[in-house]
Parts: sequence; structure tokens; C-alpha cells
Amino acid sequence: MAETKAQPQTAAPEMGPPEMWDGGVVLGSLEATPLEFWLGVETGRIVQLDDLVVSETTTPSGQPVRFYGVVDVVRKKYEGALFDSDAFRVTEGVMPADISYAAHVQVTRIDPEIFIPPHPGHRAWVVRGEEFQKALYFDRMEHRVPIGLTRTGEPVFANVDFLDGTRGAHVSVSGVSGVATKTTYATFLLYSLFHSRSLGADTVNSKALIFNVKGEDLLWLDKPNARLDEESRSEYQRLELPAGPFQSVALYAPVNRGGGAPVPDTGQRKVGVEPYLWTMREFCKDRLLRFCFAEAEDARAQLSYVITQVEHFLARLAADGDPGDPAIHMTVPADDGTPQQRALETLHDLAEALSVPGVLEGTIHAASGTLDAFRRRLFGAASRMGHLIRGDLSVASRSYAIDWQAKQVTVIDIHNLHSIGQMFVVGVVLKRLMETKELQGLARPLVFVLLDELNKYAPREGWSPIQDVILDMAERGRSLGVSLLGAQQTASEVERRVLANASIKVVGRLDHAEAERTEYGFLTKVARLRATMLQPGTMIVSQPEIPTPLLLGFPFPAWATRIAEVPSATDGPDPFERAAKDRRER
Repeated sequence: MAETKAQPQTAAPEMGPPEMWDGGVVLGSLEATPLEFWLGVETGRIVQLDDLVVSETTTPSGQPVRFYGVVDVVRKKYEGALFDSDAFRVTEGVMPADISYAAHVQVTRIDPEIFIPPHPGHRAWVVRGEEFQKALYFDRMEHRVPIGLTRTGEPVFANVDFLDGTRGAHVSVSGVSGVATKTTYATFLLYSLFHSRSLGADTVNSKALIFNVKGEDLLWLDKPNARLDEESRSEYQRLELPAGPFQSVALYAPVNRGGGAPVPDTGQRKVGVEPYLWTMREFCKDRLLRFCFAEAEDARAQLSYVITQVEHFLARLAADGDPGDPAIHMTVPADDGTPQQRALETLHDLAEALSVPGVLEGTIHAASGTLDAFRRRLFGAASRMGHLIRGDLSVASRSYAIDWQAKQVTVIDIHNLHSIGQMFVVGVVLKRLMETKELQGLARPLVFVLLDELNKYAPREGWSPIQDVILDMAERGRSLGVSLLGAQQTASEVERRVLANASIKVVGRLDHAEAERTEYGFLTKVARLRATMLQPGTMIVSQPEIPTPLLLGFPFPAWATRIAEVPSATDGPDPFERAAKDRRER
């Protein structure tokens, strides 16, 4: 039998002098396959988790084949040591042993696609620059958007085709509250989309709708961040992004309680914020009553039937009245039984009118207990978010509707609202968005919706009207040019069909128990463990064209996230007082 000679080592990839690059050789003591292999690291070299490496071998015909891969395991051990106590003997110098430094490489790309294993003993190098881009298929992405940086400063991209509906849409971001920086990263994705060349001609007309759920962090997107240092600016430069605030922003906050002139109910941000509300006629005509009952329940419950029937009844009242009258009028029996006309200006007025004996009973065929449950919950909603519905505004008053098409980015503040009020606003706005896109009949302009606490609005258990809207967005939004950027602490509590339609999945710091759930099946075993230790500003991203999840960081926000980060607020007079003075002088 003829002796098989070892193939000669191939030359280094064209990436500069070999001495400049860390690496080693493909090990022969462990199996090498087309999908994975072990790399023995040379003395004096360093190979870390998440490094991208390349090795080259040749076919029997002499054709070179390159194996690109990501390091997902790194380990060291004493060779020749059999027992744990041998480590002490080696340390004391009484027992000889060599140190084995090895890295496991998960193959991401084979070029060309000839599925043979890499040859033991052949060189492997950590890659940078163009070779790094090739290892992750970035060179094949016709439209790509920067989504972060590796530890070594290499830019990481996502394919825009999986964000704009061309081949997919939607992003799911999961992680522990306060640590995972979910909303900050989702906001950075929007910033990158709007301030890079990734959307091409669509950039100008594309819109983003952001719900501010916690604090006032997102009410400062139009202000530069005074705490942005030079290191962070250089990170934006490496991503070819400007370092600054969002350029076209509209801010909306809920109208104040207590009636009177509508003003936004905000905290520290008072200038440049518009109040929003709905008139009683809009509420009835557009059948928005269902969003006052947005808490998850059994879809088969009789209550949903009562809500639908009452909506029909109120829509008829709104159609019969004066379109210019923000209130509606209902005929109800007086104490003596005679018909009496009532003007309904508030949600409490509506609840009282529907509680008059005989009003609902004469219209809806349902059990008395179900009708009583409907009334109780309507009174509860009126006390918690009734100030958002007003019918006391004059015909000449300006519109207080949310115009999400006026600016590129529209921030809707809901953090001061009760949970019922938050669900009402989210449900109504998304319902109108989908209706508008359907009427347009076109996928352009693109609309990106950023919604935190997605598990509350689209829960896995139970049913709610908002869940229907979000499911419709997840399943049909791609064809309408609507992409959902959903953030949640626990993906395991979000409706499965919403997660299944997310093309790009992102995780920050995860709880140990949550990391083991099947919803994170896209993570490798090592990535699941690492997700429990991630620090703020670091995420693990999975996307369709890259066969392994990638760990990356993203720059410190270039826009302010609190009043202390606004330059004029930290250096000089209060900007709100100055703005008010300017208006008085004009």
C-alpha cells in the first residue's frame, strides 16, 4: 500500500504579512469536518472568542478551498497531565508538560462551496478588513446597514432586504430590563437606517413611529448628547455614520387631566411637545371602544360580543349627528320614563348613559352579568384614561391627532399613562397606521414601529384587540412596508407568530432560566451561556444570511437620553426658559 504523504501547507491568505496576524494550524488530534474544526494556537499568539479565522486547503485537482469561521470555544490544558493534581506538579517543576491552546471554529462560509474538510496542519489566521467582510457574507449584501462593531472594531452589517420587506421584515430584541439596553439598541438601528445610505432613495420618505414606554428617555432624540466622547465619535466614523441627534422628529404626549385648554402632560421636556387626544365623535365613529378593554382574555368570552355590538350602536350615533360636533348625543330614558337627549362629552358620560336601565338591554341580547361586567370595566377605563377622550372642544379648535407622517421620526409618549391608557393609545395608533397603509396600497414609504414591552401587547396566553393588530402587522406588514421592532424582557411570553415572523433576532443580557427556553434556539450553547453575562452595550445578533449568531457592541447614543445630556441644559441657562423668552419677545 502506497504511503500517503501529508499535503504541504498553503500560503497565508492575502491579508498582509503573516507575522501581523494571530493564528495557528488546524489540529489533527481532533476531527476536522466541513462545518467545524479545531485550531491549535501558536505560542505567543492570541485567539479569542468571536474572532473570525480562515484556513485554506486544496482539492486533489489542486483547486484552493477557503474555510471561514467564527471562534466559539477557546480552551487551554496541560498535555501529558492525567490528573487534576498534576497541575500542581507542573507548576512546581517536578513534572514536564506542554500547554495546549486551542480554539473551536464554527464554519460560516466555504469558498467555493466544495464540502471537504480542512487539512490538519494547514495554517489558519484571524482575519480583518475585506477578509472579515467575506467571512460573514457582507460582500454579498447589495443593501446593507451597519448594526454594530466587533471587539476589534470591525463593522458588522445586516441585510436591509430583511428589514424593508424585500425578503423579510421585523426585529425582535430580548433582554433583562435595565441591563440589556434593548430600546437603546433598537433606536440605534433606526438611527443607522436613516443616517446611512442603506435605504437609498427610500431614506427621505421613510418614517419611524416610536412609543416611549419608560421615563422620558426617547423624548430627547432631537438633541445632541453632550456626553459623547471622542472614542464614541470614532466608533460612528468606523460605521460611516454621523455622530449627532435624529434630524426630523415630532414629539407627542397625552393631553393633561382636568379639562381646560389641552396641553401635553410631560415632565422635564416641555418645549416642542404636542398634546394628543381623540374626540368623542372619533372614538365612536372609528369604533375604538374595544381598545378600552385591551387586557388579555378568552376570545370566546361573551364580553367581546358585547363590545362589538356597542361599537356598532355608537358608530350609528356618530353617523347621525353633526360631523363638526366633537360630542355625540344619545337618547336615554329619564327617571319618569320619558325620552331624554344627552350630550356625551367624556368617557364617563358614555359609561353613565350606557348604565341607564334599558339602554343596553334593549339593544344587545346578552346575560345581565355580562352587561354588568362590561359597565364595570368601562367605568374603570373612564377613570384611568378618560382624559384622552374629549367632546368639549369647539369646532374651531385645532386637531390634536397624532400625525406620524409629518416628520421622519414620531415619538409618542405613553409612560405617564395607566396600563389601560397605554394599551388604548398603542392599539388605536397601530390600527390607524395599518388602515392608512392599506388605503395607500403601496409598500413605500417604509414605516418602522418601535414598541417596547411587546409581551404586554401581544401576550402568548389570552386574546386582546391589540394582539390582533400586532399579529396583522407581523404577518402582513412586510407586504405593506411596515416593519416592527419589538422589544421585550422575555420572548417566551410573546405570541409565537410574532416572533416567528421576525427576520432579525437580538438578545442582550438574559436571565439563566429564560436563556434555556426554546425561543432562543437560534443561539448556540455557548451563546446562551454568554447571554447571561453580557454587559450593557453588547448584544448577540442572529440574521438569516449568517449561519451563526454574532456578538457585537454599538456606540454610545449620539442623541440625548435625559435632560442632563442636552448641551444647553448642562452649559448655560435652562433651554425651556430661554425658548419661552424667545416666544415672548417675538
